[in-house]
Amino acid sequence: MKSQAHVSRGPLGLHAHPDLWKGLLAILVGAIVAVLPVPAGLKPTAWYFFALFCAVVVGLVLEPIPAAAVGVTGVALATVLGLVEPKPADAIKWGLSGFSNTTVWLIFGAFMFALGYEKSGLGRRLALGLVKKMGGNSLGLGYAVSLSDVVLAPFTPSNTARSGGTIFPVIRNIPGLYGSEPGPTSRRLGGTLMWTALATTCVTSTLFLTGLAPNLLALEIVRKTAKVDISWSTWLVGVLPVGVVLLLLVPFLVYKIYPPEVKQSAEVPVWAGKELSTMGRVSRNEVVMALLAVGALAFWIFGGKLVDATAVAFAAIALMVILGVVAWDDILANKAAWNVLVWFATLVALADGLNRVGFVTWFAKRAAAPLAGYAPLTVMILLTVLFFVTHYMFASITAHVTAMLPVMLAAGTAVAGVDPRMFAMLLCYTLGIMGILTPYATGPSPVYFGSGFVPRKDFWRLGAIFGFIYLAALLAIGVPWLLFMKP
Repeated sequence: MKSQAHVSRGPLGLHAHPDLWKGLLAILVGAIVAVLPVPAGLKPTAWYFFALFCAVVVGLVLEPIPAAAVGVTGVALATVLGLVEPKPADAIKWGLSGFSNTTVWLIFGAFMFALGYEKSGLGRRLALGLVKKMGGNSLGLGYAVSLSDVVLAPFTPSNTARSGGTIFPVIRNIPGLYGSEPGPTSRRLGGTLMWTALATTCVTSTLFLTGLAPNLLALEIVRKTAKVDISWSTWLVGVLPVGVVLLLLVPFLVYKIYPPEVKQSAEVPVWAGKELSTMGRVSRNEVVMALLAVGALAFWIFGGKLVDATAVAFAAIALMVILGVVAWDDILANKAAWNVLVWFATLVALADGLNRVGFVTWFAKRAAAPLAGYAPLTVMILLTVLFFVTHYMFASITAHVTAMLPVMLAAGTAVAGVDPRMFAMLLCYTLGIMGILTPYATGPSPVYFGSGFVPRKDFWRLGAIFGFIYLAALLAIGVPWLLFMKP
């Protein structure tokens, strides 16, 4: 029998689970958008797909059913109704397209790396070592995590491999040392630590040209569209004040905005030292896991032209099983990994659908057109804000760059007086920091969201807060700096 906490009496005297009303609200939002007049320049199917997308986003926020199921439902409806591809054979190919996305499987690989760290004991050993050195207070741990990402970022173009595959598996073991696990105890330390890691990798993805793969794609589009060349050093100089300020502030801001319950614990480093002694010598599986992790990181940093990052993760997973670090049953039992795989794959397909039906290009052109009469600097700022905010519609920064960057560049540079170089740099500098907005905004986001340490409502709320902080820093610090430097 359901308890009173889980049922409510409707106007007709019927009992209904609260989640039913969440589902009905998502459907209502989609229905309202669908019945509005189809805007000029859009096909009816494109508008109906956008209505479905709105319903899915509301469903992801409210979660009347698990997030992955919301994504599956959205893809299923769009496929059956032929909203993206009218032919059934093409529709199902589109519906399953997210499962062929390499970033989706790299995210899955990050969970498998975490499993390997856990099963081998290496994760606990590394976590204990970090706690022993900097675990006297949680703020110090935050800066330790941030520093780790800064060191790796210039050499690892995949922030999923860097943060999701390298940093997350290690720090996932730290909260448990403080009695913090997903659920009621997540705020003891885990939530703060996980958000610090994600918030940091979004900053380093903007700070370094090679810290995020789509940065390189964006520069190629800038070169072809705006006829502007931007070097690695020019990129760094242009965003350096913004990046440095944010890197110094992020762990402190997270500590204040999303504070941990455990702040000081002088006895914990002592305890961590004792636990390390108790663990004894490094085991064979720990050595194997360490070699696999270092090997994967080396390929991620230096082997991008030889082997795809996702292929490296697959090879490492195969070797973990073959060498006995994890059992195949352990992989099958990792529900969080499979759940995130399905969830993110469906979101990638849905976001791609918006682009395929022409909605994204239509929206960008309509939004940019009224700005033609404004001052050049105002146009650059407004289009940068628009470019940033529209990432709520994307589950991939690469897809965002491909769909919207050429449109925004063309719209801005068409305004007399707009500096193409400065405008292009402003747009490109948003790519890393926009990854903070949603649980699906960038590769590492589903990894940290899937860990369970940051509840759904907190994730969306913190995404909006830090998104505002990051964008404000870019405009308040970056714009004057670029005007002064003229890089």
